[in-house]
Amino acid sequence: MSLWRGLGLGLLATAAGLAVAELIVGLIRGSSSPVVPVGQEFIDITPKWLKDWAIEQFGTNDKAVLVAGALIVVLGLGAIIGVLAVRGERAFAYALTGAVGVMGAWAVWLRPEPTLGKFMPTIVGTAVSLGVLWWLSPRPGPVDDDTGRPVVMGPDRRQFMMGAVTIGSAAAVTGGIGRVLQQRFEVDTDFVLPGQASAGTSATEAGDVLVDAADVVIDRAPSIAGAELGVDGIESFVVPNDDFYRIDTALVVPQVARDTWKLSISGLVDNEVELTYADLLERDQVERHITLSCVSNPVGGDLVGNALWQGVLLKPILEEAGLQEGAEQLVSRSIDGWTCGSPIEAIMDGRDAMLAFGMNGKPLPAQHGFPVRIVVPGLFGYVSATKWVTDIRLTRWEDFDAYWIPRGWSKLGPVKTMARIDTPRSGRDASGVVPIGGVAWAVHRGVSGVQIRVDDGEWLDAEMGTVPSADTWVQWVYDWDTSTVAAGRHAIEVRAIDGDGEPQPMEPKAVAPDGAQGYHRIVVETS
Repeated sequence: MSLWRGLGLGLLATAAGLAVAELIVGLIRGSSSPVVPVGQEFIDITPKWLKDWAIEQFGTNDKAVLVAGALIVVLGLGAIIGVLAVRGERAFAYALTGAVGVMGAWAVWLRPEPTLGKFMPTIVGTAVSLGVLWWLSPRPGPVDDDTGRPVVMGPDRRQFMMGAVTIGSAAAVTGGIGRVLQQRFEVDTDFVLPGQASAGTSATEAGDVLVDAADVVIDRAPSIAGAELGVDGIESFVVPNDDFYRIDTALVVPQVARDTWKLSISGLVDNEVELTYADLLERDQVERHITLSCVSNPVGGDLVGNALWQGVLLKPILEEAGLQEGAEQLVSRSIDGWTCGSPIEAIMDGRDAMLAFGMNGKPLPAQHGFPVRIVVPGLFGYVSATKWVTDIRLTRWEDFDAYWIPRGWSKLGPVKTMARIDTPRSGRDASGVVPIGGVAWAVHRGVSGVQIRVDDGEWLDAEMGTVPSADTWVQWVYDWDTSTVAAGRHAIEVRAIDGDGEPQPMEPKAVAPDGAQGYHRIVVETS
């Protein structure tokens, strides 16, 4: 019986502590549940092979899996603590609870800008867990004169059950209130970017208009007429915001208010620069369709997407700052401390590298970097696409290694030439004239051709959609007449040819350290 009571006590004390921590998070802006900073530190120390495995297995759901795993570990420790408490090892149980709290506080200390408010959820939550343990666990009383042993004091079975129900109910209500209160701190994206209010729509209907488009020069995106081939199953040319892939190290999406956001630019520059969100909106702007890809994207994977980005070009801002001799690397830092190193030449060579604040005609969603992120065409995200960016520092290559470099990834990460088959899916039956189609990309070099082959036969040229620039992917399709082959299983491969006439490499290669390569291959059955 003591085992089950101990397990229940430990889980109850842990849940109560976490619930109160959630309430504190709802009361103090910028604080977070104790699970979050510990989880962030776990992400930081996780070896590269384990990160790769998690992304491969769970894709964009890897963070939800990590949070669930962290909660299981915390609850497991709580269960052990509860068993110790009911078996008389109260001092050990208290010490272990305190040690878990210290670990949480230490994780907060290691995160960027630790403040008292960020420590409070861990401190108060740990205190509540200790209080529940003290109240519901047996404890030694005065020595019995007859036996010479301490009398065990504490709640009997009925009192324990009543206390457990009371604490459990209070924890559920407290945690729920905390979650509701936290919604106050979610970023407000209900406003209109310059040039995005549709004709005939009032500011009240569309949200706040922060800057009059008439006061801003906007270089509009080229037309994308002809980009969509109209083939079912092929990824849309522009991926909707809610469907766009998300890969980053933030366990919880940062909520950064646009009114308090600032970007500082320092390092090897003549003039340090500080910009606010309003400063960016008042500058000359560009709209561009640009394809982003994660270096962890496997051959045929979906960690790639194309969107319409709106923002301010980085090159003029750096020119205003005045690059000093020796500046080779643009080190950008996110609000959560993640760092990224981009080659200066990729920012200054005329490509549309930008500080982006708009995505597909709307302010950036929080999960994609609101209020401002960096977008650099032609580079994998780990060396270019800093979300929630708050700091830029110009350095030499040898002076700083960004987040992923010590973890075994290449310092330079140009996006590789790649083609993907979206339809038909591998394993499907095919008969008649079957459209084989998908997307291909060689960002900033462009795609000059896409070819397929069946059963290692000759390469056949596919039809391609039009594109607004070399910085986007392209849809392609080939109408395959299955009557030209015998019934049975057939392997289909695809390759892209970049704008320089170079076909993508055939030899398979893993994602580390600079991106996967090889042909995407499917197998279909014809009748």
